Amino acid sequence: MSKIYLSAKLPELGTTLLKKAALDYKVYEGTGLITKKELIQQVADCEVLICPLSTQLDRDVIDAAPNLKLIANFGAGFNNIDTDYAKEKNIYVTNTPVVSTNATAELTAGLIIALSRRIVEGDRLMHDKGFDGWAPLFFLGHELKDKTLGIIGMGQIGQALATMMTAFGMKIVYSQRHPLTPELENDLQATFASQEDVIRQADILTLHAPLTKETHHLLTSETFKQMKNSAFLINAARGPLIDEAALLQALNDKQIAGAALDVYEFEPKVTEGLKELSNVVLTPHIGNASVEARDQMAEIVAKNAIALSKKEPITHIVNGLD
Repeated sequence: MSKIYLSAKLPELGTTLLKKAALDYKVYEGTGLITKKELIQQVADCEVLICPLSTQLDRDVIDAAPNLKLIANFGAGFNNIDTDYAKEKNIYVTNTPVVSTNATAELTAGLIIALSRRIVEGDRLMHDKGFDGWAPLFFLGHELKDKTLGIIGMGQIGQALATMMTAFGMKIVYSQRHPLTPELENDLQATFASQEDVIRQADILTLHAPLTKETHHLLTSETFKQMKNSAFLINAARGPLIDEAALLQALNDKQIAGAALDVYEFEPKVTEGLKELSNVVLTPHIGNASVEARDQMAEIVAKNAIALSKKEPITHIVNGLD
């Protein structure tokens, strides 16, 4: 039987599958995130480590697990893992892609609507002092119809979002390393442009690029100067895509009109000053936090653990091991 350690509690579907397969597993039961010290102690004899994005797996942790064969990351990203070192140690690293696409796209759409129509501001007002009554110029926001949505990173999430937002009558422009096929562009009613042009054209700019050395601080003070003063910025991808100090300055200088963030450069810390701004919407990294998406993610990690125990093929390997 495989010795499996879960560094965070999973949706019940995942542990149910492990039980049915009669696999030996243990779950972190502490409050808050697991500490590196406890993680090192717990992985000493495990063969499979199932972990969320919040569990950092560096060389110290990997070296503390001499029997480790699989790191099943509960999330589409895997920046929390030293994947190269895991490969050196012949340890599979897997993720849970695609299944969070719809949930993340839906949250992004929600952030766009909330920011454009000042929904969060309105909620705060009504929970506080309330309002005096309807008035012609009171609490004006912006409609999405005929506005330009700029998407940087037109993968599965970007494409799902484009489909959703065309229903609002938005014009879609996008940038990424290579354009989509003409047929797919036609289906999505999307136009390819350079990143600079997308940034300049967008009434709402949303990020859906992966975090790499090249995309770290994709948006800087110079970038914000290129955006429309009336533009909104959305980030439900990876926090370090944005230089948050530069974003704060841009918001204070009114270089852009507002921002909505679900991820943060120094997560879980939020850059000082952002919380004080009424034109900033902040959510706690809940892009794929739907029951449906998390159940599917739990199913993937559990089935990979089961596949390893049966010496069957593992899916969604991200570190190049066959």
